[in-house]
Amino acid sequence: MSEDASSYPPIEPTKFDLIVVGTGLPESVIAAAASANGKTVLHLDPNSSYGSHYASLSLRDLSNFLNSHPAPPPSTSSNGHDFTPVPLAPRPLYSHVEISSFVPEILDDEHSRKFNIDLCGPRVLFCADKSIDLILKSGANQYIDFKSIDSSFVCDASGRLTNVPDSRAAIFKDKSLGLTEKNQLMRFFKLVQQHLGGGENENERISEQDLESPFVEFLKKMRLPPKIKSIILYAIAMADYDQDNVELCEDVLKTKDGIDRLALYNSSVGRFPNALGAFLYPIYGHGELPQAFCRRAAVKGCIHVLRMPMIALLMDKCTGHYKGVRLSSGQDLFSHQLILDPSSVVPLPVISSPTDSSRENRQILGLGDEKRKVARGICITRSSLRPDTSNFLVVYPPRSLYPEQVTSIRALQISSDLAVCPSGLYYTFVLCVMMPTKG
Repeated sequence: MSEDASSYPPIEPTKFDLIVVGTGLPESVIAAAASANGKTVLHLDPNSSYGSHYASLSLRDLSNFLNSHPAPPPSTSSNGHDFTPVPLAPRPLYSHVEISSFVPEILDDEHSRKFNIDLCGPRVLFCADKSIDLILKSGANQYIDFKSIDSSFVCDASGRLTNVPDSRAAIFKDKSLGLTEKNQLMRFFKLVQQHLGGGENENERISEQDLESPFVEFLKKMRLPPKIKSIILYAIAMADYDQDNVELCEDVLKTKDGIDRLALYNSSVGRFPNALGAFLYPIYGHGELPQAFCRRAAVKGCIHVLRMPMIALLMDKCTGHYKGVRLSSGQDLFSHQLILDPSSVVPLPVISSPTDSSRENRQILGLGDEKRKVARGICITRSSLRPDTSNFLVVYPPRSLYPEQVTSIRALQISSDLAVCPSGLYYTFVLCVMMPTKG
């Protein structure tokens, strides 16, 4: 915090329908929805800017954020009230952070301020995604602009990048596809469109048995060549795990889900006249998304307070039910409901003779032991990875880089066109889902 929270004036009123802690995207959407429905909402964040773990930060702020170690909350007391304060424990969301620079001047203050690095990257949005529908329906689009991603590619085992076709015309123009491959792909897409359109004839619909089968088996049944199968599975349906080994796959994609993702991709292409392909990215970065919903919430009466950590929950001494929160300023606030972001852990309070219902309520506050992790990297370069393209997505399917690769790796390069870095520089997000740890 840039200033002592104890110097803040008391927040008025002290009772709300909902208190939301953290201004990440999920929390901001909930705050906006509750405010739009006439609820009294208090939205808190310990940071000096909006976004929490969805923020877009300068290089300097990014380094400070990733290397920050929140202090444990101070001790609290009930002071004779009918509630017990339960201190919160900080929960680090990053297990390992490493920052290096081969060009130190990029990290100086002048360059650093011109970057907007996404904490939640890399993530592109489908033009027809439900999140885009929500932005339009809620009116949050008044506060945010998007730009389309120029192209997307998939890498094969030889290291060659193949353009992901986004239309029939693109399929026929693609010189990397042979005539037979183009015909097979066109027949497949025709069947999918007939199925989604509720085809009248049986041969125009995908059978229930096929819909429940692994998508990879259905693609084999359609006699699609490996290259086309890889494009559909990993660059369009966005499967994370190796689908060819169904027995060992952590998350087998069913045909019905694969068809839904194809439909999403197909409906995304051409949805907006100024979007070239299927994907969008927010100008100034993903941090603009929670800010847009926060602004929408503020219009509806939500109170926002930054630089204000919450240090404890207030639990009823008799029932064990949630009553409110205690701020680092020492003020106690009360609400019917609480939304808490994942950066804090709520230990189970010690209450004598708890009822079964209170024990269940307290258990809900605990967080599960999630062993699955995501490895992410951010690379800043002086030249584009593809000379003719500035903003693009590359998908490396399982086993395309090395034999032991069991998950997809995605790389998203974006440029100053999206107001996220200085002109003449590019930065690339790299992401890979890690296999769950044993034990």
